[in-house]
Amino acid sequence: MVTVTYSPGPYLDGFLASVPAATTRAPRVLMADNGSVDGVPEAAAAKFSYATLLRTGANLGYGGAINFAVAQIPPTVEFVLIANPDVSFSPGAVDELLAAARRLPDAGALGPLIRDPDGTVYPSARQVPRLTSGAGHALLGTVWRSNPWTTAYKQAEAAVTERDAGWLSGSCLLVRRAAFDAIGGFDDRYFMYMEDVDFGDRLARAGWRNVYVPSAEIVHAKGHAAGREPERMLPAHHASAYRFFADRHPGPARLPLRLALRAGLTARSRLTVALARRARQRGDADPT
Repeated sequence: MVTVTYSPGPYLDGFLASVPAATTRAPRVLMADNGSVDGVPEAAAAKFSYATLLRTGANLGYGGAINFAVAQIPPTVEFVLIANPDVSFSPGAVDELLAAARRLPDAGALGPLIRDPDGTVYPSARQVPRLTSGAGHALLGTVWRSNPWTTAYKQAEAAVTERDAGWLSGSCLLVRRAAFDAIGGFDDRYFMYMEDVDFGDRLARAGWRNVYVPSAEIVHAKGHAAGREPERMLPAHHASAYRFFADRHPGPARLPLRLALRAGLTARSRLTVALARRARQRGDADPT
């Protein structure tokens, strides 16, 4: 199991404490630390015998830190479970994911049902965004949450059943090592956000499936990092969105399209930073 830490605060202990009940196997958790200053990863490594602290030496971003940690794992290890340090596993959740992976040898990534702390099911198995659906979601998602583009993209009305998805939330993802290595892991040009969208899309393009396994459950205290530092995190989100679409629309003929995308995402970034500041004052969730 791999998690990325960056001054994770009280979340990390809850994450690690939930691991033993999630699997009948002897867990091993690698904490790829991107430069924590709160002392929490060090304390956790001393408290939990199955947790090992790996210092990346710099802030590599989320995908870069995952790649760093996975590189330390022997290639004979068949599965790697990637999880944020602010998730907690329901009993048996990891074993449910492993059982599904054994049944589905063409599944490159498998993701659980994710609940918000209030018990709401988070739409974590989504379509890969295209220009039209992405633009509709970007323009209307914060002011008209039930618009058809956001609904289709998030698959919010899809049945909560095992099914294929375009991509799965990187907050908790069981990855087949062969698939991970086949596509070169995460694209470390994505400092934060969209690395899981890109990862799922590249898996599918390489012939692997992304499978949603709702019989496995976790709880995710999502958005705390963005809420804490919206001026840094939300522009990173929009920069990653631009990279995702620009990579898929290359060449000089599409330069006007890329310029329009950059302008639109820059404007949206400024708007969402302002909304996040207001949401933080009210105690609401991240508006993206």
